[in-house]
Amino acid sequence: MIRKLSILFAGALMGATAMTVVTQNAGTANAAGSDTYRQLAIFGDVFERVRAQYVDEPDDQKLIETAINGMLTSLDPHSSYMNAKEAADMRTETRGQFGGLGIEVTMEDELVKVVSPFEGTPADKAGVMAGDLIAEIDGEQVRGLTLGEAVEKMKGDIGTSVSLTIIREGATKPVRLTVTRDEIKVPSVRHSVEGDIGYIKLLKFNEQTTIGLEAAVADIKEQVGEDKLKGYILDLRRNPGGLLDEAVSVSDAFLDNGEIVSTRGRNSDETRRYNARTGDEIDGKPLVVLVNGGSASASEIVAGALQDQRRATVVGSRSFGKGSVQTIIPLGANGALRLTTALYYTPSGRSIQGRGIDPDIGVEQPLPKEIREQMGLDTGDEIVRGESSLRGHITGNEEDDQGSGSLDYVPPEKKDDLQMQYAIDLLNGVKTNAMFPPKQEANAAN
Repeated sequence: MIRKLSILFAGALMGATAMTVVTQNAGTANAAGSDTYRQLAIFGDVFERVRAQYVDEPDDQKLIETAINGMLTSLDPHSSYMNAKEAADMRTETRGQFGGLGIEVTMEDELVKVVSPFEGTPADKAGVMAGDLIAEIDGEQVRGLTLGEAVEKMKGDIGTSVSLTIIREGATKPVRLTVTRDEIKVPSVRHSVEGDIGYIKLLKFNEQTTIGLEAAVADIKEQVGEDKLKGYILDLRRNPGGLLDEAVSVSDAFLDNGEIVSTRGRNSDETRRYNARTGDEIDGKPLVVLVNGGSASASEIVAGALQDQRRATVVGSRSFGKGSVQTIIPLGANGALRLTTALYYTPSGRSIQGRGIDPDIGVEQPLPKEIREQMGLDTGDEIVRGESSLRGHITGNEEDDQGSGSLDYVPPEKKDDLQMQYAIDLLNGVKTNAMFPPKQEANAAN
């Protein structure tokens, strides 16, 4: 019997996101009815009672921010309010450079939850893992802190250290780690050459991703030679997402025509379709895309577009299943509103919300024995993570009992990476599969 251990997570700031930014508030809300105004009056009465009679004098700004966030988080796990500092941090992150320990985090059950440590950062080197719950920072309880306050405590001068007490799924006791702070410059693109195959890893989708991708392709062509290149591997595993425009641009780099994605809001006139322009950066060479349970949102847009357009073969395990788009609406000096405004659909009309992208070729990557033992997992235990497990998530129209997501583990050594080795074997002709190369005549949408 398999016991499923659900690891829940939602992206913070840039995590697990397909995000757009507007320069001003878009749309006009319907006029509120009299009942709504009566409820707002009740809120005002409660606010004044708290200010006047609470045992300690409260912070008015904190009360209001918490109330706004409570309203937004009741809608879905990805809508939230950002104060001025948090909005500035978000803008810094979309530029691809920030300070700290090198982790994507969110808040769950009053604890800081690690969405993903960035590869090669202090947190990654210290052993912080996706799904970890940070209970204490330098000996201080996280409970009672906002996400912003907890993040602030983890920031500091380069070279200084911070101690973390971590609750890890399946572990029998808390894990205590000391992490030395450093300036975090996480490149959004990494690449290498594996024989006659180009390997491109996208870490997230920020303003530098398409530029980095183009540079990676050019360098691979120069190293191997276009005549010798057998194809490319595009690794989207553990990529939590980012900017919608960058996801479209990355998809366009591999497509010569056809639809990439459509976004559909509350009203039919809000539907937007994004199409590829002429020109394929890799000149029609074979392409394998790797996904797993850590591939979310913008990553799923790319994988879904290349899969539906029969441009690539998708290998790995079912993706996270976040099919919603968040719009960042600036509120001037008061910060910004992060609001779910649309769902996105692949070229064939699939919604991956709560379902995820199913690979063309399923290849599972098991957890190593030592990690399973550290987490206290039995042989039959299965770790599942995905949008469908998030409390309050928007139910997708193709979501089923199986839900979305899968394990997001990627081995540090390439020789142990079964999914990557399978992709290499496909491109080298060592392995054959009816799904590779994809049949172009079955093109889904042009």
